Amino acid sequence: MNKKTSAAPAAAAGNNFPKLHNAMWPGLVGKGSPGAEPFIDLDTMLDLTAKAEVNGVKFDGVDLFLYDPHVSIDITDDGLKKLAEKIQKKGFNVGSVVAPVWFEGSAMGDETKRANWVTAVKKACRIAQKLRELGVRPSGVVRIDTAASVTDWDKDPKGNTKLIAKTFREGGKVAKDHGERLAAEGEICWGGMQSWKYMIQTLEETAMPRVVGFQADMAHTLLYTLGYNAPVTHRIVPAKFSWEPEAFHKAMKKMTTALRPWMFDFHVAQNDATVKGSGDHEKTGKHCPVNDVNGKLNVARDAGYWLRDDAGKVTKKTRHICWDGCMFPNEMLMKQETWNNILASMIQVRENHGWRE
Repeated sequence: MNKKTSAAPAAAAGNNFPKLHNAMWPGLVGKGSPGAEPFIDLDTMLDLTAKAEVNGVKFDGVDLFLYDPHVSIDITDDGLKKLAEKIQKKGFNVGSVVAPVWFEGSAMGDETKRANWVTAVKKACRIAQKLRELGVRPSGVVRIDTAASVTDWDKDPKGNTKLIAKTFREGGKVAKDHGERLAAEGEICWGGMQSWKYMIQTLEETAMPRVVGFQADMAHTLLYTLGYNAPVTHRIVPAKFSWEPEAFHKAMKKMTTALRPWMFDFHVAQNDATVKGSGDHEKTGKHCPVNDVNGKLNVARDAGYWLRDDAGKVTKKTRHICWDGCMFPNEMLMKQETWNNILASMIQVRENHGWRE
């Protein structure tokens, strides 16, 4: 297993950067629809996060999903003040926020859907800017994706990439006007973002490297090395790969060297490298618990592929990092032990690849 390969050089003990954040959206994603488990409300997610503690260390903040019933994308200024006060009372800051671009929009849809996509970004940027002005959000980005299927993108890869880039540029201009940056999360289910090569092509075509960049999620980006939903030439590991350490290291280094220059935001996560979907497309990976015996990542070590440069030096590009783990049963999410385990892993990531200020 790759877990036995050598670790990156550890930083000095007592690092206080990057700040450690917990995502609030595990209480929303995959919840609330007919036949699914109910939502876990924001207050409960905040309480669980605030109660997590490991050797006196606690989470520093939270990242938000701008979607009901947590935070309405149309929340008023007064509502934002109350939200900021609530979060600050827990001892937290806000980091990155997720723009809900999927419900009425698509970056490669018709004129109406593209306009709706930009509108969602604009509303998210307004919220992000306001939280910054309220003094509760010292770092972070607005998270986006194409909200387009791989199947639809495949019908005209070149034309659709140009259309996505055009939409991303429109969103980028909105973000710049608000003093914000957009980060596209690399995930294999989104058209134009389904492989590391396509992700780079989309960002290069967008051509706003200071405003529109990449969000690396350890669970999702691991699948980039395996080449799902992409041509065989996009696969980095060998065809008969069995998690040999040398091949794993080589693949991760190649992928992160290519994508790291675009990275604005980073999610700590675990993945068992399984995918689900139908047919040849729309497969996507699933997060798994940080200490899952089937997890393919050594989280504390492998975060260094993203948080260190090719020479092994800590980049300090991300002022906070966020845990991301979605679609877990509510029973697991409601256990305090779950969040203590996650926090322990986050602390080790910071000790291995962080710094002190």
